[in-house]
Amino acid sequence: MPDTQISAIICTHNRDTYLGAAIDSLLAQDFPAEFEVVVVDNGSSDRTCEVVAQRADNPRLKYIFEPIIGLSVARNTGARVASGEILAYLDDDAVASDRWLQILYSAYKNNTQLAIAGGKVTLLWPQGIQQPRWLSPGLAGNLGAYDLGNSTVYIDQPGLTPRGLNYSIRRSFLEEIGGFDLHLGRVGKNLLSNEELQMTEFALQRGWQVAYLPEALVAHNVSPERLQRSWFLNRGWWQGISECYREQLTGKSGIGQLQRGSERFFRGLYKAFQYLSDPAESFDNLVYAYGQIGYLNAAIQGLLSISNQK
Repeated sequence: MPDTQISAIICTHNRDTYLGAAIDSLLAQDFPAEFEVVVVDNGSSDRTCEVVAQRADNPRLKYIFEPIIGLSVARNTGARVASGEILAYLDDDAVASDRWLQILYSAYKNNTQLAIAGGKVTLLWPQGIQQPRWLSPGLAGNLGAYDLGNSTVYIDQPGLTPRGLNYSIRRSFLEEIGGFDLHLGRVGKNLLSNEELQMTEFALQRGWQVAYLPEALVAHNVSPERLQRSWFLNRGWWQGISECYREQLTGKSGIGQLQRGSERFFRGLYKAFQYLSDPAESFDNLVYAYGQIGYLNAAIQGLLSISNQK
């Protein structure tokens, strides 16, 4: 499709239960110009190929198998095979609103300095299940929830960057920075993250803009296994490791990481006990403290690695 204006990309790994709805939400987009839907099958062993084959008669749909497991690997593969200048990434367990591509495309067309944009994310709970009392708004963000209000916001703090499940990027910017960093991003069952945060840092450092577009709405399915406290503790652990790696990649590694991580660990632990009467606030701080153990573990490994190289 040489005249493709925007490419929607789904990177998927063993998520056949939700994948069909994600693809269908893209193929049904209310977008008058040319667009394509690229499915990157990242080493799946379930019915992923069959789900895509059921829709293979749609000329907009492309399929590619990427055997090297890793979200950043899959995203770079999707960018390589896609035709559009604007790359819009949708998670395999999410559903895009019908004007998602149009909202994103218009934002880039009207602002040549826009490098990254994403929209509001609501949560789709499993049938018969409501949000647990112990789940704080902050931890709901780990499930993908993202809402900065009903007006466009230009991001100036990397921590507010759009969620990866509802994420778009200008190809020329992605090429400028050499693609998604393979040291960050989910790999199989490990929950490495922070690749979007790093992208926003790069964009702001280079004079690009990053935007939150509330009308670019996506709904994200909450799988039942993510409603266990253990999942959030594991997610916090990997968040800590991701933050440590991100600092190391930007030259902020060293003994100072041990001090920062220790201070944050004790602060989180203290607040977890301080708010015992509030289950959501207490558990939020416990997850934060647990994440600092992951951070410290990665920091110590980094220091030992440096020491062994000397």
